[in-house]
Amino acid sequence: MLDSNKWQQINNDSTGYVGKYRNDEWQKRDEKYGIGQWQMAWLVNDQYLEYIEVCQLYEDAYFYYFEQRPELLEHLLEEASDVYDDSLDNIDSGLDYLKRGAVRTHIQDIVIRNCIQRFGKKFQGSQPIQTRDRLGTHPLSLALSPGQVPFHKPELLSFPDSLEVITKGQWWLPGSVEDFYQRTKRLCVIK
Repeated sequence: MLDSNKWQQINNDSTGYVGKYRNDEWQKRDEKYGIGQWQMAWLVNDQYLEYIEVCQLYEDAYFYYFEQRPELLEHLLEEASDVYDDSLDNIDSGLDYLKRGAVRTHIQDIVIRNCIQRFGKKFQGSQPIQTRDRLGTHPLSLALSPGQVPFHKPELLSFPDSLEVITKGQWWLPGSVEDFYQRTKRLCVIK
């Protein structure tokens, strides 16, 4: 958890989805607040979670989803040799959430690999499957998108002041894992 004695939230806005503009946004924040003087946190139950902690909740949601949909997990294992988000290079991240991507953050592929390991299973398919909503060509691409997978603890969804702005034209479903991730995201700076 983020140390509330050291960090403070700027406001109750979520920074929303930044995708391929992540590095540009990070550079703007470095210029505005100073390198190492700002950090993203995720507001969950009045506590600020750090990136790894929110990834664990993200993973738990997928794990619960796979428990509820074992046929989906088995189909994935039969079809896929691995999974990726926006680039085959994502596979190199393995199980490590800190290897989130050079251009945009990818989490769902790492989450899926970690879930498969938690189930004690392995991929058995012949080719990697992209899990990127409607951009993937395999039917599992949409089914395993973070914009489709329901978040397992809807009571943890927060209500940023910018909710209307960040959800306008959103590509994810309300109550999905992506909805949780975007709605709870907050910008914090050193006090």
